[in-house]
Amino acid sequence: MQFNELLHQPPALSQLRQMAAADRLPHANIILSPPGTGGLPAALAVANLLLCENRQGESGDTTCGTCKACRKTSKSVHPDLHFAFPTIGSKMVSDNFLPQWREALRDTPYQEANDWLQRIGAENKQGNISRDDCAAIIRKLNLKIFEGRYKIMVIWLPEYLGNEGNRLLKMIEEPPENTIFLLVSERIELILNTILSRCQLTKLSAPHATGMASGLRAQGIAPHQATAAARLADGNYNLALSLANSGAASHDDRLLDWIRTCYSGSASKLVAWTDAFAKIGRENQKHFLRYALHFWREFLLLSVVGEAREIRLPEKELSAAKKLLQLVPPESVGELSTIISECTEYVERNANPKILMLDAGIRIHQTLRGI
Repeated sequence: MQFNELLHQPPALSQLRQMAAADRLPHANIILSPPGTGGLPAALAVANLLLCENRQGESGDTTCGTCKACRKTSKSVHPDLHFAFPTIGSKMVSDNFLPQWREALRDTPYQEANDWLQRIGAENKQGNISRDDCAAIIRKLNLKIFEGRYKIMVIWLPEYLGNEGNRLLKMIEEPPENTIFLLVSERIELILNTILSRCQLTKLSAPHATGMASGLRAQGIAPHQATAAARLADGNYNLALSLANSGAASHDDRLLDWIRTCYSGSASKLVAWTDAFAKIGRENQKHFLRYALHFWREFLLLSVVGEAREIRLPEKELSAAKKLLQLVPPESVGELSTIISECTEYVERNANPKILMLDAGIRIHQTLRGI
């Protein structure tokens, strides 16, 4: 991944680029960006620049794209570029999944955690960066540099480290010479404070809809589809790509069915919906709940400002939202969002999805009906 291939380059990334070009990049960096917005591609571009053997431009901030290092980095096979990412199983390490990882990066480096975990067969298991993976990171970084000027460790989603991250503290604080950490995060509040205090934080903004639409068109998406998907995705290029390819969000039907079932209050239908929901796996469950929050956020905007502002919902959902305007007062959205947010938290804690969503459905029914 090179800088000229990125959807956008916010000012914060430009600063990282300049420091990398001048070989003044801090040894430990956290790149924070919302899901699907470009944190991982940005880290790959920085790593490519650091390893390039023939940097171009007056300030040396452009990769040549043709040297041996650039060719290897583009395929994620450079011996001095290492990766750690969430896997499944307490004994698994990232190296076991490197073929799938390289394939995922070729498909799109804008992937999200749910995409990756489903690719490696997580189903209803949650991802983690294990103790053995932390030991592998330390072992790799204690090796000598093979070909480049630096050893680079890209840790995607360090929030999955949990307390195991304490094993990396000494390495992050005092790494071997010319070792660079690039930690790509989406939820900084889940990273250990002891790690945060040892890293320089760079916050990247999401790309604008125009930039995402241009990127979608470059993927062969029809212009009108690209524009519509980019507006709906709210800066999430991964979601925009999914919407453009499928024509609708993957959880559209399930979400509308849930809302109707909760509103009707039918016990048998709610139990049937909950049973089906429990089978889709925890990562998909979290993805669905995040999508539900997006729906209610857009519904609130629709209820407050009407269509004076563009509402980022597909036609089917927008039609349903307009019908709900007559039934759901805007002040109820806060309670609905709280219920969904709590469900997300409990799913992450391995709560029983049947009990959890049945309780949530009853509470949502009461909120929608004003009981």
